[in-house]
Amino acid sequence: MSIRPVRRITESKPAMEGAGVRLHRAFGFGDTSDFDPFLLLDDFRNDIPEDYMAGFPWHPHRGIETITYVLAGTVEHGDSMGNHGTIGAGDVQWMTAGSGIIHQEMPKGDEAGRMHGFQLWANLPSSLKMTPPRYQEVKAASIPEVTDDDGTRVRVVCGDYRGIKGPVEGVAAAPIYLDVSVPPGDRKTLLVESMRNVFAYVFEGSGNFSGQPPSHAENRSLVLFGEGDKLTVEAGEDGIRFLLVSGIPLKEPVAWRGPIVMNTQEQLRQTFEELERGTFLRVP
Repeated sequence: MSIRPVRRITESKPAMEGAGVRLHRAFGFGDTSDFDPFLLLDDFRNDIPEDYMAGFPWHPHRGIETITYVLAGTVEHGDSMGNHGTIGAGDVQWMTAGSGIIHQEMPKGDEAGRMHGFQLWANLPSSLKMTPPRYQEVKAASIPEVTDDDGTRVRVVCGDYRGIKGPVEGVAAAPIYLDVSVPPGDRKTLLVESMRNVFAYVFEGSGNFSGQPPSHAENRSLVLFGEGDKLTVEAGEDGIRFLLVSGIPLKEPVAWRGPIVMNTQEQLRQTFEELERGTFLRVP
C-alpha cells in the first residue's frame, strides 16, 4: 500500500449565492478536473439569520446530482416533481437532477439561530445526463456511525466503510462520502481505492495529513490528495472532524453555466433555450 501525498491545501472562500446567502466555497466554478467527478462544495455555516434566511428560491438544475448534508438548523425543500420535505441536523438530501428539475431550498436556523451544512455537486456521465430526476431524503437515524477501537467515529453517508454501507444508493459516480471525527492526538489511517479522486474538508479542529513533511490543515481547509491507496491524519489537541469524499473520475468534457452542467456548449445552448420556451421539464 502507498500513502497518498497531499497535493495542496486551500482555504474555502466567502461567496454569495441564491437570494443572498453568505457561505464559504471550498471549490467550484473553475477547473474542477482534480476533483472529478465532483464539481462544487459549499459550506453554508452561519449564525446570523439575515445572512441565510433569503435562501435559494426556485431555480433549475440539469446534468448533476446535489448532496445536501445538514449539521444544524433545517432546510426545507420543494421541487417540480411535487416532492416536499425538511431535513435537519444529521439528515441528507440527495437529488438527481438528471434531465431537469426546478427546486428551492430554504434554510432556517436552530433555536440559537445557527445554520450549518454542506452542499456537494456530483457530475453525471453523458449517458445519464438526461436520466429521469430522482430525490432521496435520508434521516439521521438511518445513517450508520462506526466507532473504531481508537475512538475515531465515522458516519457513512454513502459508500462503504469497513463493510458498513451508507443508505444513499444508485449514484452514478459511486461516491464514498464519510463524516470522520478523530480524537485529540490520535493518528488514523484510512483506506481509499487507488482509482478514486479524493479530498477532505476540515470543519472542526485541526490536524496533520499524510505528506513529507505532514501538511497541517485547520477549520475550513480543503485538502486534495495525490495518488495512492490510503491516507493518514494525526489530530491536533482539539481533535479533528472532516468530510472525506472520493469518487471515480468520469474523464468527460464539462460545459457548465450556473446550475446547468452538460458536455458541450451546444447542449448548454439548447438547455437555456428550453428554459426560455418553457419546455425544460421532461417529467410532469
